[in-house]
Amino acid sequence: MATVIMHAVVSVDGFIADRNDDVGPLFDWYFNGEVPLVADDELERDHPPFRLGRRSYEYTAPFWNSIGATIQGRHLFDMTNGWEAKPPAGEHLLVVSHRPKPEGWHPEADVPFFGDIATAVEEAKRRAGDRIVAVCAGDVGGQALALGLVDEVAMDVVPVVFGSGKRYFGPVDGQHLLEDPDVVVQGDRVLHLRYRVRR
Repeated sequence: MATVIMHAVVSVDGFIADRNDDVGPLFDWYFNGEVPLVADDELERDHPPFRLGRRSYEYTAPFWNSIGATIQGRHLFDMTNGWEAKPPAGEHLLVVSHRPKPEGWHPEADVPFFGDIATAVEEAKRRAGDRIVAVCAGDVGGQALALGLVDEVAMDVVPVVFGSGKRYFGPVDGQHLLEDPDVVVQGDRVLHLRYRVRR
């Protein structure tokens, strides 16, 4: 059975981007090391190569390699053009949106759109098998947490304060208890944390 993990890089005050969707220095740690995260020439032609510090690599590489499916919301889909139907990690991409898939967008790609997060998680678990379902943090991740669909919360915390912006947990209401972190890894300009959701 797949494990559902909500994940994003986040500022110490809980933001995944500023109000204009600028991530500022949040992703700098992906490029400040010597160890390539992916050995994919095609991916590196389209993007600068991810080169992590050793400790971040030892945490991030197994995590990314264990992802079977990724769920993103429509806002992130529009910003990234759905990663051109090739998510950074995992084989399957699923999108939560009240609007249909853009006409003519990668017609060859098996990237389904769902009107609600619960149905998307159910299908992502089927596709992922016994691997991880990664739910992108933000509004969609917050919805999944509020519905009790998230097993773990993973944060790559960067030492920057945004003050305002797009919240890691979106507009989630009320308290949701997490267990003590079972993963704490100090990288270079990033702290990797993972918490199980208390049931």
